[in-house]
This record gives sequence, structure tokens and C-alpha cells, in this order.
Amino acid sequence: MRNWKMPGKFWTARAAFVLPLALASWAAAQSYTITDLGTLTAISSTSNSISNSGQVTGSLVYTPGGNVYHAFRYANGTMQDLGTLGGGQSMGLDINDNGQVAGWSSTSSSGYHAFVFNGSMQDLGTLGGAESKAYGINNAGQITGGSDTTANAYHAFIYSNGAMEDLGTLGGAISYGIGINKMGEATGWSDISNGNYHAFLYSNGFMQDLGTLGGTYSDGYRINDAGQVVGQADTSAGAKRAFLYTNGLMQNLGTLGGTFSEAADINNLGQIVGDAAIAGDSDTHAFIYANDVMQDLNSMIDPSLGWDLGAATAINDAGQITGYGTIDGQTHAYLLTPTPEPGAATIAIIAGFGLLRGRRNPTTF
Repeated sequence: MRNWKMPGKFWTARAAFVLPLALASWAAAQSYTITDLGTLTAISSTSNSISNSGQVTGSLVYTPGGNVYHAFRYANGTMQDLGTLGGGQSMGLDINDNGQVAGWSSTSSSGYHAFVFNGSMQDLGTLGGAESKAYGINNAGQITGGSDTTANAYHAFIYSNGAMEDLGTLGGAISYGIGINKMGEATGWSDISNGNYHAFLYSNGFMQDLGTLGGTYSDGYRINDAGQVVGQADTSAGAKRAFLYTNGLMQNLGTLGGTFSEAADINNLGQIVGDAAIAGDSDTHAFIYANDVMQDLNSMIDPSLGWDLGAATAINDAGQITGYGTIDGQTHAYLLTPTPEPGAATIAIIAGFGLLRGRRNPTTF
């Protein structure tokens, strides 16, 4: 009987040709269902983060002037108002897989303090000054943000084991921590010695300047477990662009045809979300960036539903996306869930027929 088993090199070469086509088909066919997270009794809602279990945090705006707003947590189809630390305002900025929310709230006396919510809202204190704000939390409960110091400077911090650590600056007076990954690496922004501010990566006790896209400014928003950072930076022409920092390089992610973009989050698959201006319009649209392509999320939902997705603020490892947009003239937080589509099935069939079996040491695509 003839042996039809092909050499490993054949299968590897075939995979190199077929898989990119399958992945391109997947990207083109991807669509999402949308869930309106509602507003409880508030007049609008915006979301800022999503956990891998699909829990969301953000803020509910209760007054037309926006003076009263509260952090919320959305889980299992229910939205919960998290209250405040005694004042009239709070904001949920990040949520981990344990459902812990980090953010900031006005207090009963004055100013704002960072908090963590785990059944109740806990005041994290400050670095010795009057105010603090928390922006990121990882699954270990480590929190990053910014706080006044005793010297009346505002510095990035990491809160861990009940203590707030000052991360310093890049040579200037001010820094903020915005995102933190499972290793306790943080990103954010800091003044440099000339007064401009740059995105940073804080790792192993050292704050690294990530530079810019040729301009004077950059800001790191989120960091994944591979140490990839996303945010926004100036180009040499002064344009503001979403960026991806990976392997020591800052990459301009472009726009949706307009003049502006910012990258809000990146998951562990390297998928990026944010918002960008579209051609001929000052409005921004939510986007997803994957396989080197930026796509308008408005084109990936059912247009008959009436949504205008203005921003995507976070994406989890399951590909679920949260953000905010307008529906019936109101601003609401939303949750996008990927729908099954033929591209993914194609990849599964390819793998099932042993396309990659000739690879003795397979790598992750």
C-alpha cells in the first residue's frame, strides 16, 4: 500500500501558506452581539474595564451636569452601584478576575482617594499627601495609580499587601500609574526633565522611558502579561496616534481615516481596542486592532440595532469588548461578545487534519 504521509517540511510550508489565509478570513468574518449594560436609575453609563469572566466596571452619571456619578460593577446580567467613600463621586477604572474593582472616590471631607471594592469600598490612603487615584488592578490584588506625596508632588504608586509604594518619576515632578499586569509590571506616564511627559514601563524597581512616535508626548494606558504596552503618543507632526510598544519598539497603529486615535487596552492575545476618528468626521468610533488591521467595531454589529459605538475601553482574553456609545440619544455602556463564524471553524478543521503534525517543536501562532 502506498504511504501518503507527507514529510514534515511539506506540512510546515503548507501551514505557513494556509494559516494566514484562514486567519485573514477569520478577521474579515468576525462579528459581535451587543448587550446594553443599562443605567439603573442614572441618566447615562460608561465602562472602563472587563475581566476575563465578563464582569465590567465603569461609572453611572446621575445628574445632567455630571456632578454626581458612582462606580458600578456589572456581573451576571446585573449592575450594582458601588457607592462612594462619603462624597458624591466615584469611578470604577479596572476590575480583576476576582471581581475586585479599583478606582477613586470623593471622600466625606475633601478631595479624592483611591479605593478597592471587594464587597465594600476600602480607602487606600495616599503617599502622605491629600489625594490619590487608582487606575489598574491585577489578579493578585496589586493596584497602581497616582498619589500626592508629602512634598506635594503627584507620583505613580503600586499598592500591595496594605502598603503604597512610590514609583518615582522619569526625572520630572509628576507621574501616574495606569495599568498593571500579573507580574506587577506597571505602565502610565511621567514628566521628564524638560517638562514633557512620556509613557513608562515599571519593572523590577526601574522606570523605563518608552519614548514617543517622534513628538513630545506619550501616555501608557494598559500592559498585558507579555509586557506589551498600548496608549497614545505624538508623532513628529504633532498628530495623536494609538501605539503598541513591544520588543523595544513603539508602533503607530494608524487611524480609521481621521486625524486621531488612542489605544485603550490590549489582551494576552495581542488584540487591541480603543477609539479613532473616521474620515471627514470629528466623531470617534470604537475600533479593534488585530492581525495588523484596525477595524471599526460599528461595522461588526447589526446596524439595525441603532448603536453608535464611540469608544472601546477594554478587551478580555475571550475577545469580549466593553466601552460606551449612544443608543436612542443616550450614552450607555455596552458589552460586545464575539459570535462563532466560519474562519474559526476553518482553522479547527485544518488542525484536525493534521496540517501541523509535521512540526516537531510547534510554536504558538
